[in-house]
Amino acid sequence: MSDSQKPHHAFVLMGVSGCGKSAVANGIATGLNAAFLDGDYLHPRANIEKMADGHPLNDDDRGPWLQSLNDAIFAMQRTNELSVIVCSALKKSYRDILRHQNKNLTFIWLKGDFDLIESRLKARRGHFFKPEMLVTQFDTLEAPDITIERDVQILDISPPLDAVITGAMQIITQVAGERT
Repeated sequence: MSDSQKPHHAFVLMGVSGCGKSAVANGIATGLNAAFLDGDYLHPRANIEKMADGHPLNDDDRGPWLQSLNDAIFAMQRTNELSVIVCSALKKSYRDILRHQNKNLTFIWLKGDFDLIESRLKARRGHFFKPEMLVTQFDTLEAPDITIERDVQILDISPPLDAVITGAMQIITQVAGERT
């Protein structure tokens, strides 16, 4: 993409497991005709098996996965006007890996409290994440300080899913409009 082309935007939906990243991203992809990637699909087999066994990932597990996501974001920005990526991005250092050499990247933090997210995880079926691991996710989460991480938007997930999707699409439309 040359500097004279219209900038392409990528939005990472971040937050702890169970906050609705995949459901919101699917709604955005449909509603805004955006490319969509669930970052979980890029986890190596060892990470998936470790989580399925109820063990949390550590930074060594996440490093190669985050670099793969960084590369995927770069590729998506080259070929898609609008891309939505799902990634927990719990620590600032993880978000920094995703930011590296990726222009026009914005994070949307799907923020909810422990009790709300735990109730959603308990109702979930067919996902390798176990509700007991939510404690570890909240312990790992470094809540973005938006005065420092100016590329992070916060979205409350307590409303119904349709309202959260609408809110995310409004953020995307506003941010993408500011950058064109």
